[in-house]
Amino acid sequence: MNVALALVPDFALIALGWLLSRWFAPSVWQGIDRLSYHVLYPALIFHAASARPVALDDVLLLGLSAAAVLSAGLLLGLTTRRLRPDTPLDFGGRLQNAYRFNTALGFVAIGVLPASAASVLAIVVGCAIPLANVFAVVGLTRGQRMSAWKLVREVSTNPFLLASLAGLAVAMSGVTMPAPLAGIAERLAGAALPLVLLSIGAALAGARLWPLDRQALALHTIRLLVLPLCTWSAAMLFELRGIEIATLLLFAALPTATAAHVLAARYGADRAAVALLVTQSSMLGLLTLPGWAVLAVGLSS
Repeated sequence: MNVALALVPDFALIALGWLLSRWFAPSVWQGIDRLSYHVLYPALIFHAASARPVALDDVLLLGLSAAAVLSAGLLLGLTTRRLRPDTPLDFGGRLQNAYRFNTALGFVAIGVLPASAASVLAIVVGCAIPLANVFAVVGLTRGQRMSAWKLVREVSTNPFLLASLAGLAVAMSGVTMPAPLAGIAERLAGAALPLVLLSIGAALAGARLWPLDRQALALHTIRLLVLPLCTWSAAMLFELRGIEIATLLLFAALPTATAAHVLAARYGADRAAVALLVTQSSMLGLLTLPGWAVLAVGLSS
């Protein structure tokens, strides 16, 4: 119930964006997407990654576990390439929905576990965000005639990647940010999600949420069912119990993130198609995530 209620404001803002699309020119939404890519979403990522102290030992163990979940999502997502006649760029945009994760919803869902799970999730997210952004940028630049050096530069200078690495560095250093700087990051982060949700709603103008095409169905199945099922199966097979594996299960079960839409817009992929997948994933997550939360509670004891 808490998960469902947490998503109500998101869907309301998406609906509002859909309504506002009739009154604002496309250039307005393009400006919002640029602002989100260069300023607001990097601030949100930095704030999420740096919010809690992180120990090096935890980074190694939980970071590798998070990398395994994301890599499985990417590899499984690649198998859906032939289910829809997309360009490499558009497929790169849609492919993000197989491995990206909704961080904000994660910190809501983690409420079903003991309080210490929030710190574990912060480490998992802090380690996973850089890798997710590397996957996304490489996928969105595939098919473009780009030298190896230019590709490395494009990946290494991506604002999402830089923000996540900076946030993780702050978290690992144990340094407390000065209050004015922390306040600026927090306020920018607070503005990111509402504007992105409005832009997603505008991108959905004229689109149909249902029925799902074959590739969308496959991507949602991977993101919402296969990844958490693999995580839970590994826990059963190796008899793993505790807060760490329970948190990892919830992380693996999260719907995709609005960042997928922001990056798709930045690199010129079909933003409407990605916005549609993000919305569908969130809606379907209302059905799947509570069930995984019950299993996570069982693993935590």
